[in-house]
Order: sequence, then C-alpha cells, then structure tokens
Amino acid sequence: MRILRAGDHKRMPWKNGKGETVEIAVFPPDASINDFDWRISMATVAEDGPFSIFPGIDRTLAILDGNGMVLDVEGSSPVLLTTASDPLAFPADIPVAARLEDGAITDLNVMTRRDGLAHTLIRIDVDGSKTVPLSPATCLLLCHRGALSFRRDGETGALAAGDALLVEATTATALEIDGEARCYLASITTG
Repeated sequence: MRILRAGDHKRMPWKNGKGETVEIAVFPPDASINDFDWRISMATVAEDGPFSIFPGIDRTLAILDGNGMVLDVEGSSPVLLTTASDPLAFPADIPVAARLEDGAITDLNVMTRRDGLAHTLIRIDVDGSKTVPLSPATCLLLCHRGALSFRRDGETGALAAGDALLVEATTATALEIDGEARCYLASITTG
C-alpha cells in the first residue's frame, strides 16, 4: 500500500491542449499520455468542447465538483452527469463532446488499455465505519472530500481530501475505513 498525497500529484496539459489534468497515478510509473497501461487523473473542464481521443483505451468518468456536464458519446444518447450520477464508462477512442450545464466542473477519469486490462469505478460515501471489499486487482481509493483513516492487514494510515491510497496486486481482502468522506474506488484487473 502506498499513500499518494494531493500535493504530489503531477499537473500536465490535456492531450488536446485545451486544459490541464492532475495525474494521480499511472502505470508504468513513468508512462506518458500516449503509452500508459492505466491512468487515473482529475481535470477541470471550463468550456464546452471535444474530449481527447485515446486509441485502444476504455474510460470511466465521474463528476467530482460543479453543476454537471452533458456528454455526447458517438452512437449513444447524450447523458447528463452530475455529482450524484454513477460514473459513466465509454470508449476513449470515439468522438465525445462535452457541454457544461452551468459553469466549470472537475471530473475523475480512469483509463485502461483495452488490450489486456479492464477497470471499474464506484463512489463510496463514508460516515463512521465502513468495510470496503478489495478485488484481487490494483486498487486506488481517492478521498475526494473529508478525511478518513484506514486499516488493512495490520497497516494503517490516513487520507485527507485529494489524497489517494494505491494498493497494488492485492489479494482479495477488505479495507476498513473510519471517518466522514466522499471517496472513489478504482479497480484495475487483467483480462
């Protein structure tokens, strides 16, 4: 297990140059925007426009902050995403256009290379104590709001807003969480 502090996340321009992304974690560790196997990042979207195209990549997006964004994914009906919406999965290599509902939003992106990897992303609200099952995969828990402490197999730690916990090649087990927080759990599996 490794804690990734908010202040250490890497800031970089979007692939299309129209904004900035905050990279939380990427694999391989020094991979670029063009050659990662998986990547988890946050971005602020301040204007309507197209998403960057990532050949061979699957993507899941969740709205962290703001009043929402309509995503028009080619071949599907437009979908309004808000902070209350479930994360939306879609291919990152087809045209996608975004239209803001009312001002800028911040989103969370999980992307995996389709050839060999898959992922899930869920929102977890914590108010007190909670047990979060971890799949036998690489898992990343982002503490978006609030703060929490965690325990797993004798290891303990704490996350503040913006911090993440990376659990690599875990065996199926659980993470014990205490606190008040809104979190997102990304699980990355091979197959």
